[in-house]
Amino acid sequence: MKSNKKNKILNNYNPIKDLFQGKTSRRDFLKWVGFSTASVTLSACKGPVVKSIPYVVKPENITPGIPNYYASTMIDSFDIGSVLVKTREGRPIKIEPNFYSEFFNTTSARIQSSLLSLYDEERLKNPSLKGKKSSWKEIDNYIIQNLKFLSKTKKDIIFLSSSFPSFSTKKLIQDFKKKYPRTKWVTYDPISYSKALDASEEIFGIRGFPIFDLNKSELIVSFDADFLGDWSPENMAKFYVCKRNPEKNMMQHIQIESNMTITGANADIRLSRKPSEIKQMLLEIFQNICLGKLPKDKNAERIASLINKMGSKSVIFSDGDQESYELSFLINQKINSHALQHDKYLFSKESNDNKFKNFLKDLENENVGGLFIHNVNPIYSLPFSIYEKVKKCIKKIPLTVSLSMSKDETSEVMDVSAPIPHWLESWGDTYPVTNVYTLIQPTIQCIFNTRQFQDSLVIWSEIQEKNYYEYLKKTWEKNIIPKSNVSSFNEALFHGVVKIKNHKPISNNFSINQKRIKKYEKQIVNQKKIKTNFELRLYTKISIGDGHQYNNPWLQELPDPITRTTWENYLTISYFDANKMGLKNWNSGDGSLNGNCVDLIKNNQTIIQNIPVFIQPGQALGSLGLAFGYGQKKGKLSKIVHGKNAYRIYEDFFIIQDNIQIKKVDKIHKFSCVQLHHTMVGRNLVKETDLDIFLNRPKEIWNEKEKVSTHKGMLFPEEISIWNPNHKKKEKKNGHHFNLSIDLNACIGCGACVIACHSENNVPVVGKEEIEKSRDMHWLRIDRYYFSDDDPSSETRNNENNIYENPKVTFQPIMCQHCDHAPCETVCPVGATSHGKQGQNMMAYNRCVGTRYCANNCPYKVRRFNWFNYVNNQKFDFNMNNALGKMILNPDVVVRTRGVMEKCSLCIQRTQYVIGIAKKENRKIQDEEFETACSVSCPTKAITFGDINDPTSLISKKIKNPRSYKLLDFIGVRPNVSYQLKIRNKNEIEKMK
Repeated sequence: MKSNKKNKILNNYNPIKDLFQGKTSRRDFLKWVGFSTASVTLSACKGPVVKSIPYVVKPENITPGIPNYYASTMIDSFDIGSVLVKTREGRPIKIEPNFYSEFFNTTSARIQSSLLSLYDEERLKNPSLKGKKSSWKEIDNYIIQNLKFLSKTKKDIIFLSSSFPSFSTKKLIQDFKKKYPRTKWVTYDPISYSKALDASEEIFGIRGFPIFDLNKSELIVSFDADFLGDWSPENMAKFYVCKRNPEKNMMQHIQIESNMTITGANADIRLSRKPSEIKQMLLEIFQNICLGKLPKDKNAERIASLINKMGSKSVIFSDGDQESYELSFLINQKINSHALQHDKYLFSKESNDNKFKNFLKDLENENVGGLFIHNVNPIYSLPFSIYEKVKKCIKKIPLTVSLSMSKDETSEVMDVSAPIPHWLESWGDTYPVTNVYTLIQPTIQCIFNTRQFQDSLVIWSEIQEKNYYEYLKKTWEKNIIPKSNVSSFNEALFHGVVKIKNHKPISNNFSINQKRIKKYEKQIVNQKKIKTNFELRLYTKISIGDGHQYNNPWLQELPDPITRTTWENYLTISYFDANKMGLKNWNSGDGSLNGNCVDLIKNNQTIIQNIPVFIQPGQALGSLGLAFGYGQKKGKLSKIVHGKNAYRIYEDFFIIQDNIQIKKVDKIHKFSCVQLHHTMVGRNLVKETDLDIFLNRPKEIWNEKEKVSTHKGMLFPEEISIWNPNHKKKEKKNGHHFNLSIDLNACIGCGACVIACHSENNVPVVGKEEIEKSRDMHWLRIDRYYFSDDDPSSETRNNENNIYENPKVTFQPIMCQHCDHAPCETVCPVGATSHGKQGQNMMAYNRCVGTRYCANNCPYKVRRFNWFNYVNNQKFDFNMNNALGKMILNPDVVVRTRGVMEKCSLCIQRTQYVIGIAKKENRKIQDEEFETACSVSCPTKAITFGDINDPTSLISKKIKNPRSYKLLDFIGVRPNVSYQLKIRNKNEIEKMK
């Protein structure tokens, strides 16, 4: 009986099926992962595993509780980065920068969040044919049969893909083309970089995005280029901040823009202009510098004069149409800008609008016999005028194959679904920069029954290699390794990136061409056309980007650095334009932000309906702003997010659309906004000064230390204490004492630290409805403040009525300040919060009963209360509500439950791990070994963490810096987090308006 029952149980046991139905535990998952995904047991420099290893036999390179790191490259339709992937017991749980790489070595919010997409339960799990579940054998037979038939006809076989700068994949396509000669590869990026690449090809003779080295630059003038955002394919913030140290030759930054961006927020001088006026100003400056004409605009005259004075130490950026890019490139050539590199270009973007338009013509003329769409969703991202037509044309094509990770609007109209794995499950390579190659390697075997696009090509083209891994390795060993700085493929895998030795300089057209300069002698902006209606500037948010990761709850809940909203997009409009049209934002009684809605009209046709209006300080008069990436109809989160699809108005791949009208409608929208106040309300929270004052005036002027009024008179905070001061001093000197420093001059507000904290500390996602009630769970927030003029002592500085025209903006990351005299500790009735000897404010979650006294007594308001169980709760149907999504959880950090307070711990699990390793190896800890999740992920190194008991540590130097101050220090709580005040460089610049 027992034996039969046991056999019956074993016959019915299907751990994989149970896993995806949410019936399994983490331990079951690890048993399954340990047996079936043996590739994760290898270090980064070893090849693939071809046989299973039972987890009961400990793999050589895995020790339970000890993380492994793999060098790889994150790439999707919009982002690319050289990364290290942290794994625990065979599952990736964290993404960090690969500093071995010289380029793309920062991890943005999107790059880090791509990890969560690996554990998305809505990913496609099996191939399908005409809507029915199928097998790879059946799919391959069907596709090969159709390809052979098409090769006898005169119809083209098209591979439509986003930019994919892969050396091996391009070679593989060429091999595929030998078998099927009418094959074409067409690049389609939802957000096109083609205009920049066309301009580069025209001016420099190279179809690549120029690399700007800011090391020798002392002046940046940017014309609507959000270069701290997504303007350049590579993150420029790290280069920018290096030249923003408050020294005599500190770089000046002038930004002319229509939308308020993080680049404009960080500028020394920001001019608010609508796009057509920006282009006109750029033209006048070009004509002054290159042709000697006097600008009509006074601000253009001042800027041109400054550029002429600074000469080659200046650099000009621009965005918009091809003409704008050409003008900026020509100015940089004329002044011989040191920033513009002659022999280095970025090749990660390959957009080509002309080739894509030719593809659309072929589609319309029914010249396409086979269409393979890889990693893009054109039915969603094409403009209003053509997307329906393209949809109908695709349905007529004999062979249509979707190569995507999830169901989307495009895959619905395709006959074959050949699901591809996540990049963390894939092999590959990229060629993103001149003479630099990177590798992609799997950190976990395919969770679902998916197959790489390249593996499919190997099968369909019937080449001799068994799989893509063999093809990739053979290609590298023949074409790249012999010319590189490594000796083997395994060594290249270990580092993740290689450089080519003794490369020949790029032969390009860097000399000035007078014909191109004369092209812009005359007016190019139609002044009559631009005076009517609004101009719309389309942009990307640091969270959603092009929308490829739309179904990622981490990114949806990441607050926008400027508007501080989550879970939506909206139409940004000037306060003055909104007043004219009767459009308002207002705070409701429950503490949420409400706003009117409008219809967006172009050429008398309504393109987008019921779009909420957000009144944005600093928005240029006559201009509007709208973010890409929202409005998708597929995926679980589409039921929560009610954003609008900006691609519908992205005509001719142009980010600026003119002749726009808006019409007020009756609908009221409730925003999910985490910050409703705009100013510091008279408090000196973010200290800021001018470079001239900083260099020439005493510290007491620009960093005054506040005193406290007592019965003994005015005293400094450290002179007052309710504790035994000798006891505290003695305690500080024993062992480690951790501090954190944040340089406000380096913080650009990008939010990478917020996602790093989520990933490291198992911070739950609470959803749009809870955010509306101010119940966000972010352990780290980045406060944004506006102020209206340059004089810190001015009474109008914090007046909200004066911030709308063109405010200055500052960012301030706030987390638990780990006060030595913490007010939260004295009021906790159960002793759940206490102070550790290493300077961290500790939380014993099991003791907390949720009185919230600590939150009420915290002056920084950084403690978060769990109103619900966010795990296994259908109301919060995010990654913690299913067995697969929970695999991202960090086992070193406990998951909190309902009624418990939680907050930043200064990543105590990471500090203790470092201490433990050093003890085991019987050595002294190096300063750079101590890192928090936020400090290691910060692209500008604005956050510094370390041990102040080590006098040689960087943190010790930071807190002794004259710019250092502590937030609300005058109340006597003695925080262990310090800030360095912000400095803007306005020297030699007259006041511009």
